[in-house]
Amino acid sequence: MKQQIAPFRVINDNWYERLMKFSTHAIGLIIVAWLVVMATNYRFTALKNSAADQSWEKAYTTSAQRLKQLNCLTKNIYWEAGTEPFEGKVAVAQVTMNRLESGKFADTLCGVVYQKNVFYTKVICQFSWFCEDTHRTRPVSKPHWDESEIVARKVLLEGFRLPSLKTALYFHADYVKPNWNKPKIEKIGRHIFYGEKT
Repeated sequence: MKQQIAPFRVINDNWYERLMKFSTHAIGLIIVAWLVVMATNYRFTALKNSAADQSWEKAYTTSAQRLKQLNCLTKNIYWEAGTEPFEGKVAVAQVTMNRLESGKFADTLCGVVYQKNVFYTKVICQFSWFCEDTHRTRPVSKPHWDESEIVARKVLLEGFRLPSLKTALYFHADYVKPNWNKPKIEKIGRHIFYGEKT
């Protein structure tokens, strides 16, 4: 005599097989989800650590940052050498860039332009116009400003340089006698340019 399987038992066996398949799939999905979370956390941690040193920020410049740099350099060229010939404007821009690249001054272009030092109780600006009030009250000459901006673009964006001023970090007007103990490089327009004493 054959043993008959009750319909209830067939339903239970099918349900058990389905439950096992579902459990296997669910466990597989949980493992995949866990791996995705772990990989994502690992990547975020790596990005967070690389962002902590911010080296990537120095490699990339936003358009807003570049416009700010361009404006700072244009102001410095205009107020230091606005009436100078083209080469005189380039020379002032190049000294500004040389200072930025030297590591001896501020670490941003605008920081170099607006840098102040305190000697005893006196505040000294790296570029004299910034400590004077004339740039706040004197009207701007549009043609001189435009030429200063053209020079700033050439120096900042195109890397234009005067070969003779590769090491120039300082300058003063030819009517000033600061008695600096620095090597004189060249006179361009009304400015005399100097390097660092070695």
